[in-house]
Amino acid sequence: MNIYDLIIVGGGPAGVTAGIYAQRARLKTILLEKLGVGGQIILSDLVENYPGFQEISGFDLMQKFEAQAKTLGLTIDDCEVTRVTDKGEHKIVKTPDHDYMAKSVIIASGSKSRRLGVKGEEALIGKGVSFCATCDGFFFRGKDIVLVGGGNSAITEALYLAKIVNKVYVVHRRSELRAEKILQERALENPVIEFVWDSVVEEIIGNNVVTGVVLRNVKTKERSELAVGGVFVYVGITPNTEFIDLEKDENGFIHTDRSLATSIPGIFAVGDCRQTELRQVATAVGDGALAVTSVERYLG
Repeated sequence: MNIYDLIIVGGGPAGVTAGIYAQRARLKTILLEKLGVGGQIILSDLVENYPGFQEISGFDLMQKFEAQAKTLGLTIDDCEVTRVTDKGEHKIVKTPDHDYMAKSVIIASGSKSRRLGVKGEEALIGKGVSFCATCDGFFFRGKDIVLVGGGNSAITEALYLAKIVNKVYVVHRRSELRAEKILQERALENPVIEFVWDSVVEEIIGNNVVTGVVLRNVKTKERSELAVGGVFVYVGITPNTEFIDLEKDENGFIHTDRSLATSIPGIFAVGDCRQTELRQVATAVGDGALAVTSVERYLG
């Protein structure tokens, strides 16, 4: 079996950065990514906080990442990692068609959108329920829609949707937003966006298509119905870490130390899949660079 110095699991900003640094370190490396290079950032229509680019789409930014990595000679295989196991000196990375072996592994598997977990949600995914404004916003042109959330991703996508739809009702369980102040200012000043504070979506209504939502005010407990043609959900993320057993928090995010080492020697974690205070492209890039330095130190 071909033995690599390093296998990177995941092709988002953290994983591709790790690949770039690994190539420059002359480590025998392969990156495995089931959906193609990009990660969740490619779903963002506009990135304004990545240094060097006043504004750029997430897709275009990741194309530049990938081009640089491939120019340096990084091998990228399109396959799903189903299991990573520790064999001491070597790690086995399993995929449906092939097993890979390496001396070290960087987990950069990212995350997926968290569900609301309410009645009607699962049945209406793709029928008015969406987790990606950039992907699906076009289909809601001229309609009234609900967007659930109050963080950076939620407000960024609300601003994007405001250019397409008739009305964006931003439903947030608190009385203030968690998003960056500049995003808050833009959203609060936008006439298309209306905030529904201290409220949650309790049910999504519709047979074959979304026709409305049931809202509940968390303070007064009062319920109300709102007629809308779509629901966009931005209530956090769930890490893609089911394929590996190591120390994680209660939500599945991987525990790492300052060097990004996990509880298994020779396995490191970067980006959205690890427990961290901030999940941005800039911090993911930093993770990728630091992890490779740690890998070099581990390999000696």
